[in-house]
Amino acid sequence: MIKGITAVRQTGAAAAFDKLASFFSVLGFEQGKDWNEEQSRGRAFLAPLGNLEFIDGVPPSNADVFIEVTSLDSVREVADRWIAQNAAEGRITDTANTDWKSRMFTVEPVPGVAFSFWEWIDPLKGKPVAIEGDLVATGMRFAIVVARWNAVITDRLLQGSLDAFYRSGAKKEDVEIIRVPGAWEIPSAARKLAESGKFDAIVTLGVLLRGETAHYEAIYNEVSRGIGQSQQETGVPHAFGVLTCETLEQALDRAGLKAGNKGFEAASAAIEMVSLHRKIGAKA
Repeated sequence: MIKGITAVRQTGAAAAFDKLASFFSVLGFEQGKDWNEEQSRGRAFLAPLGNLEFIDGVPPSNADVFIEVTSLDSVREVADRWIAQNAAEGRITDTANTDWKSRMFTVEPVPGVAFSFWEWIDPLKGKPVAIEGDLVATGMRFAIVVARWNAVITDRLLQGSLDAFYRSGAKKEDVEIIRVPGAWEIPSAARKLAESGKFDAIVTLGVLLRGETAHYEAIYNEVSRGIGQSQQETGVPHAFGVLTCETLEQALDRAGLKAGNKGFEAASAAIEMVSLHRKIGAKA
């Protein structure tokens, strides 16, 4: 299964490497893993989405890397300021409309190395304007409450949640993991964490299997009620990642085997809800 695309660009000179690393750092990219070996050194910059396109015809610019942004004018200000301060030989084109309903400019931080930045003119494609959360976790703090019972499942859910947070820009020190004995104990821990005021959202992870307990419905009802009540009374978003399955095989499927990873989905929901709360608060 394809996981991602990495574009590797050789700079050819140490000075060009340093300038490109500086340029992309100020634009707000998440920094990936650097390396410094005897034969080469590198610096990685990460984006939430990536794709590979082939063109049959005239290319829209001399760049072979196109970076979609949500505020082109703000990126343009940063790029202009960086070039003025760091690269007298750098070039930047005017921002112009394209024939594919977008705005774009191209910048060469060092001669011969070009990048095009663009945004849609109508990103909503004519749809009504709605307030929605973004999947950008930078600057957010999260707690993950995960049950130890059925660890073969909950550990998979935990890894899915961490993957979603780190992919979306959260720092490791901003994600705290709290382990509880089982699903029954999740609401109590989640409530305590929410009341602490230290976290923007709580992710709850556990699993209940009908075949393992005769009072399956009673436990599930109380766990879901407790998590929902904690969210409503504290105002802190709680993402629900407690699986309720008939069998172990069903739980494994929902923990990344066949039906996606519900831990990843819960963390993504938590990020989006924090973003949404902030946007609503900003408009109030």
